[in-house]
Amino acid sequence: MALDTYWSGSDKYLCDPQLAQSFHIARTLGMPLLIEGEPGTGKTELPLQYAQDHGLDLFVYPTGSKSNVEQLVARFDHVKYLRDAQFEILDAQREEKGLNQKSKSHDRHTDRLEDYVVKGPAALAYSKANSVLLIDEIDKAPREFPNDLLYALSHRKFIMPESGEVIEVTEENMPAIVITSNREQELPTAFKGRCIYHYIHFPDADTMREIVAKHHPSLDDKTVQLAMDIFYQLRNLGLERSPTTRELLNWLKWVKKFSSEEAKEKIQQLEGLGVLIKTQTDLERIQSQILRHPDDFHKRSTPN
Repeated sequence: MALDTYWSGSDKYLCDPQLAQSFHIARTLGMPLLIEGEPGTGKTELPLQYAQDHGLDLFVYPTGSKSNVEQLVARFDHVKYLRDAQFEILDAQREEKGLNQKSKSHDRHTDRLEDYVVKGPAALAYSKANSVLLIDEIDKAPREFPNDLLYALSHRKFIMPESGEVIEVTEENMPAIVITSNREQELPTAFKGRCIYHYIHFPDADTMREIVAKHHPSLDDKTVQLAMDIFYQLRNLGLERSPTTRELLNWLKWVKKFSSEEAKEKIQQLEGLGVLIKTQTDLERIQSQILRHPDDFHKRSTPN
């Protein structure tokens, strides 16, 4: 697939020009794209939509507090290897006794160590030219996790455990790697140096309208505007966890099940507030401060 053109998004994903440029640079240079920003701004959706839009193989690794490079790249299945070794010894003993019954029901062999290497998303992506690899929320991983990736990112290759098999990819065939972070912890400087960096700012009202239109094109403008008025007002309250783009889209997905007038009424009454608000403290604050004075709340204007 040609890398000399920008990918500006799909029917379901709006990729702003700055992000499109960063993604294009990363793919052209064969480097990972590190995207930071608050949750719900579309970081994870970029590789998912890009792979779907171009029909590319997608490999995903959701990072957690116990993540390690072995899970991401490859591990050697010692249990399976030892079990097969025992079966081979048993089969040899049976053969000495003139018995033809075999214990083995597979084509693995302990002389071929590569038979026992279980490849993770990264090794599989490196094995598939121009695929897509998503390493999601890397900031949740232990600090040694990104440091352990430095060699592979610099040399574009992985060495499989025990077997020594080398999986190497050229700059041209490098998978499109997207690494996301919510900045729960700062990533090592050396790791960032191996990536193309982009920070996704929260969408302004005009951009948000474009995003909503891609996901809910059938919604009328007045319903969308009313929902956005309330959405941005909630974000301006200084909540513990402000509602995100994802939550606005989910709220609209729910209200559009009703008639246009019913949808507007539900939005004005803040029905389905649990779609937008995710902490008890925020919910109680809204219920006590806003629901008691709905007229004052609805008079506020949407920010530009």
